[in-house]
Amino acid sequence: MSSDTENGLAGCPKSNDSQAYDAGTADSPSAQPQLAFETRAVHAGYNPYEHNGSVSIPIYQSAAFAMHDAVRGDGLSSGEIEGFSYSRCANPTVDALERRLADLEGGVSAVALASGMAAVSFALLCAAEGGGRLIAPKDLYGASVDAMESFFPQFGIHTDFVEDINDIAEVESKITPDTRAVFAESVANPSTNITDIKALADMLHRHGVALIVDNTVPTPYLFRPIEFGADVVVHSTTKGISGHGDALGGVVVDSGNFDWTNGRFPQFTQKELVVSDERKGIWKSFAEAYGNAAFAGRVRIKYLHNLGAVMSPTNAYLQLIGLETLPQRFRRETDTALEIARHLETVPHVTQVNYSGLDSSADKPLADRYFPHGIGPVLSFRLEGDESHINRVVNAVRVFSYVPNIGDTHSLIVNPARITHREVPGDYRRAAGVDDHLLRLSIGLEKPSDLIADLDRVIAGAY
Repeated sequence: MSSDTENGLAGCPKSNDSQAYDAGTADSPSAQPQLAFETRAVHAGYNPYEHNGSVSIPIYQSAAFAMHDAVRGDGLSSGEIEGFSYSRCANPTVDALERRLADLEGGVSAVALASGMAAVSFALLCAAEGGGRLIAPKDLYGASVDAMESFFPQFGIHTDFVEDINDIAEVESKITPDTRAVFAESVANPSTNITDIKALADMLHRHGVALIVDNTVPTPYLFRPIEFGADVVVHSTTKGISGHGDALGGVVVDSGNFDWTNGRFPQFTQKELVVSDERKGIWKSFAEAYGNAAFAGRVRIKYLHNLGAVMSPTNAYLQLIGLETLPQRFRRETDTALEIARHLETVPHVTQVNYSGLDSSADKPLADRYFPHGIGPVLSFRLEGDESHINRVVNAVRVFSYVPNIGDTHSLIVNPARITHREVPGDYRRAAGVDDHLLRLSIGLEKPSDLIADLDRVIAGAY
């Protein structure tokens, strides 16, 4: 439970600051500072001595928690007492996942949600609510484009799209007094284009505009956007963080570094009953109540609590287990992805390979700068011919699975134009390099030679 819960909603921690939580006992691994990523992926955010010594986080499969008596119930409701009362906005198993992800991404607080799109939507709506504008590149994941291009405008939130997120002058030219945030993917799906996070953040911060980064493809093992200036990080934890294709989830991580009181974000400075104590005449804003964790606080109290995209404790448990092997899985999967990308460059009928870790990629300098351990397990490639050749490939694979997911231990293949980007308008699809000739791969833990043989067989057979 949080060490700092004043003015929270009933059972909703004010913050899940992992440093505050991880002090532990003298014998607890989390009590030792400067632990490596691999160690923190196993231990961060959880102290077994606070859970009857259970080494594995228990699944708190309970909708609600006993408040004991009226005095404690009132204290939980007002935020004067820390604890859990209702799992819609705080559950001990989910809380442990939130603390671990905040630690691994280098943030001050995190909010776990039911899916990656809940994380994307809540983060963008929280930043832009009240009629703010967003800026984003066209080459995003299909559902993200659909949300910003056709759905958010129904709520008065509009997006200015740019062709190239790394054209800093183009992005800057789109900033208006109503602009609240820029949204980008650290590694785009499926093009694997890399965002120059530091250059973008430096420019945006001069204007008081926030940078929100979807870090799903590389995960915090390969890249931590906050270290380069990102203000909020989102993930579909369904993907590499979970790693086994068995649990949906998402997370919003608050860096704690952005000034949400700079005048562009009135929702953080207006007094609100939900974080105040009316009976005592104490009125606060989210910025006053949550300090540098105001963004995560508002996502939890306004969006998670009111809109209800709740992560189940069982899914949180599965993702905690997945996190424990993230470094080992991603090392292997990323190495294999590069090997396969290099091989595909030599295969007849393959006209283009998209993988920014290749020497032939225009983004190789950015890959070298930001991704010294590789860009992740996702790549895409284009075949000559027509859509019938794509269909023959996906119909014939045996080691790859035809599945619309990424980051799994199983290797996956999909045709984005018909599946993951089907709802995206044509010019956005073209910007993302998606057409009827494109296939996307997500590389798992199988032996590389078996994956290569499967691809060679089905590509040759398609012609």
